[in-house]
Amino acid sequence: MNKLSKIATVLCVGTLLSASAVAADNAFVTVNGIAVSPSLANVFIAEQKAQGAPDSAELKNAVREELIRRELLLQQAKKLGLDKKPDVVAQAEAARQSLFIRAYVQDYIKKNPVSDAQLKTQYETIKTQLGSNEYKSRHILVASEDEAKAIIASLNQGAKFEELAKQSIDPGSKDNGGDLGWASVSTFVKAFSDALTHLSKGKFTETPVKSEFGYHVIMLEDTRPMSVPPFEEIKPRLLQQAQSQQIGKMVEALRAKAKVE
Repeated sequence: MNKLSKIATVLCVGTLLSASAVAADNAFVTVNGIAVSPSLANVFIAEQKAQGAPDSAELKNAVREELIRRELLLQQAKKLGLDKKPDVVAQAEAARQSLFIRAYVQDYIKKNPVSDAQLKTQYETIKTQLGSNEYKSRHILVASEDEAKAIIASLNQGAKFEELAKQSIDPGSKDNGGDLGWASVSTFVKAFSDALTHLSKGKFTETPVKSEFGYHVIMLEDTRPMSVPPFEEIKPRLLQQAQSQQIGKMVEALRAKAKVE
């Protein structure tokens, strides 16, 4: 059988500093007279079963051997006084906090489930924000309006957009001829999006477009209908985001009520 996979660090660190008071006759195993609790063994067994290991005598024996090894190392650590070192104690306390926090958050999510109706509403909102089309565009970003006007003048005289893009201060696109690929208008800041959606295919903006990043010269290469993945495909991601937002609001509410000095 393969080695047992690692249990969460918080569990490992926690066991270094606190041993359960277990009577020898109720122990899962005893090592040098120290009892290892059945509850700890059950945690290891459950973790392995969750990963697909069959509930068998082989699994229980593997867990027994793992716990013996851990207890031996724990005893040696205590002999050296490592359980009293301030930095080790602090690390264990941090791990202990993380364990309890995770348990609380999981319990909160279980008691406050996000419904499919909520997720579908979020899905429809995202679809609306994305719009009905995707746009393939290029841009040249410069620091001043005069620079942008000079680029537009060069384009009107027949200069190639891709060549002029080398002047761009946008490091993500300047070496690709200003290419921004396919994207929805929601990807861009409003001034950019407004200008882009008013362009005809193959045309560029005749006046500089100002945004918080500088001055843009934008060219629309093509458009196509937006293809949005079906709800069921992105439901897990929507659920994760909704739960994250839910937990954030819960923490904010706790913070608002807390007395912090």
